[in-house]
Amino acid sequence: MGIQKVPKIMYAKLGMSRYRSSSTALDVPKGHCFVYVGETYKKRFVIPLAYLKHPSFQALLNLAEEEFGYAHPMGGLTFPCKEETFVDLIKLIDLTSSS
Repeated sequence: MGIQKVPKIMYAKLGMSRYRSSSTALDVPKGHCFVYVGETYKKRFVIPLAYLKHPSFQALLNLAEEEFGYAHPMGGLTFPCKEETFVDLIKLIDLTSSS
């Protein structure tokens, strides 16, 4: 099953990440990285690398550093926030980058 191209706005309306979770790093498209998000259960999201430069995303990176330092328990970048908060942040970044 391949990745279908769906407009950004549809993902925002559905509250979904752009790409489905997967089990291997090989499934991450070029120019993207994966992160884990959640307070207890960690969900994997694939995000564009460009998000890492956004000031709001930088604040989230600082929170992750305070919480975990550089030893992330999942082996990847982990954000200690609610999944809904992360999805809202992605929507904000998509809105500001498209204007």
